Amino acid sequence: MRPILIRAIIISLIVGSLLTLINQFERVTALELPNLWKMGLSYVVPFCVSLFSALAVKAPPTD
Repeated sequence: MRPILIRAIIISLIVGSLLTLINQFERVTALELPNLWKMGLSYVVPFCVSLFSALAVKAPPTD
């Protein structure tokens, strides 16, 4: 479980940073404070998707 959690955090940091730059480029380049709600979601959503998909693949099939 720990390797899955670490991988989800790493993916979240990479994808979340890219999404923040894409979605709030003007504010970042103007050195203004980004919208913290949007910025937080930019990190939480990739974390949840990565974690859920890894756990779904690891789960035993239900018959």
